[in-house]
Amino acid sequence: MNPPEGATAPANKPPQKKAPWFPADGAEARIVITGFLLLFCVLGGYFAVRPVRETIGTVLGRQATQNLWFFTALFAILIVPFYGWLVARVRRSVLLPSIYGFMSLAFVGTAQVFGSGTPDPMVARVFYVAISVMNLLLVSAFWSFMLEMLSSDQTKRLFGFIAAGGTLGALVGPGATALFVKSIGNAGVLYLGAGMYLVAIVLSRVLLAQWRHVAPEAALKPGQLSEREKALGGNPFAGFMLVLRNPYLLGIALFIAGISAINTFLYFEQLEQVEQKFEELAARTQVFASLDVTVQTLVIITQLSLTGFIATRIGVIALLATVPFIMVFGLTVYAVFGTFSVMAAAMVLRRWGEYALIRPGREMLFSKVDKESKYKAKNVCDVAVYRIADAGFAQLKKLLDAVGMGGTAQALIAAAVAALWAFNGWWLGKRFEKEKEKTGSAA
Repeated sequence: MNPPEGATAPANKPPQKKAPWFPADGAEARIVITGFLLLFCVLGGYFAVRPVRETIGTVLGRQATQNLWFFTALFAILIVPFYGWLVARVRRSVLLPSIYGFMSLAFVGTAQVFGSGTPDPMVARVFYVAISVMNLLLVSAFWSFMLEMLSSDQTKRLFGFIAAGGTLGALVGPGATALFVKSIGNAGVLYLGAGMYLVAIVLSRVLLAQWRHVAPEAALKPGQLSEREKALGGNPFAGFMLVLRNPYLLGIALFIAGISAINTFLYFEQLEQVEQKFEELAARTQVFASLDVTVQTLVIITQLSLTGFIATRIGVIALLATVPFIMVFGLTVYAVFGTFSVMAAAMVLRRWGEYALIRPGREMLFSKVDKESKYKAKNVCDVAVYRIADAGFAQLKKLLDAVGMGGTAQALIAAAVAALWAFNGWWLGKRFEKEKEKTGSAA
């Protein structure tokens, strides 16, 4: 396993006294704060618009939405080599702001098409597929950049706090949607998301400037600064082969498939029950937004108070394996009772655990790989693997529904998958800690 490349933020300076709730100081603190605010805008913009996507899912119907997941997977497969081509040829100082600018323009254009009424079915389908892929790409690109800036030890201390910025955005975004959607409509929500991505462009430029500032010695060596900022080069399809050839990366891909399996089952159960309980489209959007607010409130409390503590004191294993074990229990309870309240509780717990524990732990796993893997292989796992798994499990659930398998049996199958997911998380955590010990011994 290769040591992390490009970790330029100061990691070995003598520790200074800092606030107990804030994990950094000095130049490192500026990077953390800017990263916090940037992820706030990235996820705030997406989560403000996410309830609109869920509402479109209820308009199209559960079966049509399941079919869309196939096209989402196809789009994800196509966008990975395109992103690989961009990473290979476009400077990262240009690429990151450009992605955010594209999202802002896309939201404005969609708002113009949607207007204030029920969207055209074809436009709705395109929007649903596009945002389902782009949200993963946006977050993956952000964390790839942070992994290049920070060392493995820094990720354990700082990623929980930085991730809390995304959680705050994921709380404020749907909160604003829940409050204002009935007055501004779904088109207004799209304009809100576009505005947040405009701010993200500015913050990404600030973060790039701070990266240059924390490594001024690079400017003293001819070509080193440009090496760090220039495009990576290489094959746009390299990410696929990197994953297939590396057991560690393949394990991460399987772990992400486990996330997808549990999420897919709960997602379609949620769609069906909300569709039955709420007739008005704005009311459905409000319900989805309220669930988002509940999840993100729990997540931000955990990220600010527990995530970093768990990662540094207990280990990455706890971040990766806790939620799968909780899901084994939650899905078993849902198999027994099958009510909306139990399903909603299981969905809230899964999403809380994914954002508060699993996501930071997942990103830490990539701190042990080389620069090319951080961008290309990571994007394959975060986007292509996730959406291919989504499509596969969506079709499986559709098949199980078609053959008449009830919710109880499906929930028990999902619980068994969660047990395998937990074992996978434990193995990855052990592998990560083992690599950390090797690095420490070599130092």
